[in-house]
Amino acid sequence: MSEAVEYDVVVLGGGPAGENIVDRTRAAGLSTALVESELVGGECSYWACVPSKALLRPALARSEARRVPGLAGAVQGPLDAEAVFAHRDYWTGDWKDDGQLDWLDSIGAHLYRGHGRLYGVRKVAVTSPEGEHHILAARHAVVVATGTRAVVPDLPGIAGARPWTSREATSARRVPGRLLIVGGSVVAAEMATAWQALGSRVTVLVRGSGLLPRMEPFAGELVAEALTEAGAVVRTGVAVEAVVRDGPAGPVTVVLEGGETLEGDELLMATGRAPRTEDIGLETVGLTPGDWIGVDEGCRVPAHDWLYAVGDVNHRALLTHQGKYQARIAGAAIAARAAGSPALDEGRWGAHAATADTAALPQAVFTDPEAAAVGLTLAEAERAGHRVRAVDYDLGKVSGAGLYADGYRGRARIVVDLDREVLLGATFVGPGAAELVHAATVAVVGEVPIGRLWHAVPSFPTISEVWLRLLEAYRG
Repeated sequence: MSEAVEYDVVVLGGGPAGENIVDRTRAAGLSTALVESELVGGECSYWACVPSKALLRPALARSEARRVPGLAGAVQGPLDAEAVFAHRDYWTGDWKDDGQLDWLDSIGAHLYRGHGRLYGVRKVAVTSPEGEHHILAARHAVVVATGTRAVVPDLPGIAGARPWTSREATSARRVPGRLLIVGGSVVAAEMATAWQALGSRVTVLVRGSGLLPRMEPFAGELVAEALTEAGAVVRTGVAVEAVVRDGPAGPVTVVLEGGETLEGDELLMATGRAPRTEDIGLETVGLTPGDWIGVDEGCRVPAHDWLYAVGDVNHRALLTHQGKYQARIAGAAIAARAAGSPALDEGRWGAHAATADTAALPQAVFTDPEAAAVGLTLAEAERAGHRVRAVDYDLGKVSGAGLYADGYRGRARIVVDLDREVLLGATFVGPGAAELVHAATVAVVGEVPIGRLWHAVPSFPTISEVWLRLLEAYRG
């Protein structure tokens, strides 16, 4: 093992959260080392957010164009799958991270390619692909940003079936004739939308009562309805007991509870995520390998004043934009502590507290229709003990929506705290609805009173006019 090389900060994991920590600490003048065993840019850039949206954008654009008079007749044909794949490959850089490496060089960060493990207090051991060993010592902080991996349940026959996870679903180069999807999550719903549009016959098998269970129930209902109309089959309340693959390239069969069988050409298991902490040396600092890493509001690990965890690995909010947000918060805290700041701003909405993770968590799902939400659902607000009222409005009745697409179908909901008359949450479902959520995020984070929102006049004719209609409905 080589002699330890000292840095102010050592970051373990080069996904979006890790990159943002590097960016913030370097901007503060702290020397920073980044350790990454795969591609710099992480899951989001190569196997999740970016490639999935590249696959989905042509599907959504065609769907919307088919509802526009004068244009509908020109877009009735199938998608050009090879062109869609080429578009996706462009956005992933053909699964090369050259651009990310140029960026790291430009800000003066040091990259160590290899597997990194905590090596006791303030130290990280790195083993390179060539077998070289390095010890990195951190003067101020070590940040764990190793993210998550897909969970595939241990079903009989699953190993030999070689199922897709989100990685294969976003990087595949061939359209399967029949695609079976197990799960009701965002991955399941988005990949069902993309592959159905590309020509697969999609069947979605959901153990629970519907798609998108973390959103308002109507979100999953509208998405399932649209998938069904597009030709997919969505079945709820079903569980898979076993999987069988007929040879290396043969069809795959799932066996449901009760013995029913379904056959497909590929099987996507969209059944959750687990932290990538099983082999990163947590035991050397008194933590449990394989567990999520608990943190405080500033993303620092309790009882370890030098150790931080940002992004999916801390289980606060498994979303790329929240991991980047946490990195901005933690990066500011690390810089302040390194500079000897006597006190940090760790109160609610403070500069060193990731309050939005729990109070104003935004998400956009790029299905057809899109679904977007921020803050608490009605059920969550009621469980938290708030005295609330939900106000709903049919998005299709807004002039801007009718002009956007014939037969526009969608729904909007705001959840109002009746004691303070501020928004606790909002949900929008419909074509183009993802672009509505940030206004709601500002309202929730800013705790803007309903009386003041009344003066935020939406432009006519936009879909955003739904804000006026919701406030009118609330006021009666």
